[in-house]
Amino acid sequence: MSNQSKKPLLHIATLGKTVGIKGDMKLHIKSDFPEQFRSGASFLINKKERVTLRDVNLERGLVKINDISNPEDAKRYTNAKLFTTYEETRKNCHLDEGEYFFFDLEDCDVYEDGKLLGRVKEVERINISNYLSIVTDASLVAKGLPKSFLVPFHEPFKVAVDIDAKRIELRGAMDILEAS
Repeated sequence: MSNQSKKPLLHIATLGKTVGIKGDMKLHIKSDFPEQFRSGASFLINKKERVTLRDVNLERGLVKINDISNPEDAKRYTNAKLFTTYEETRKNCHLDEGEYFFFDLEDCDVYEDGKLLGRVKEVERINISNYLSIVTDASLVAKGLPKSFLVPFHEPFKVAVDIDAKRIELRGAMDILEAS
């Protein structure tokens, strides 16, 4: 196994069925950054083999991979998952001020008014909003509060984020925890 496949990987797209007679395939994007899917971009599939995209048409959701030019050869990649590393994501995807990669928010401690509420397990997207899925701190669970809860990750709940310190300050999160 290569060193590349031992790094944490992100599932960012899945190749779908073949379309037409020239080896085109549907591309089902699972990322907020479609700009990373361009001709010449290379991704791991199924966590071990690399493929290179060519003839990318995001408007139609179609790609060709490697040097494949017929549906018979392309079919062997149907349902293959495309992966990238955290480092490649940081290099290839632009964030605006106040935006964060979901993987950077995971494992951050969550505070309100200096009190530890818990730790972010994951970020969930429900409809068009992002929510922090928080595992409640054991001291609060011991007081009868729920083991986990969700908090919207936007104003007015989001107060401050320090990715380097793995710390998120929220407002109103304790009320949500108590009402959960």
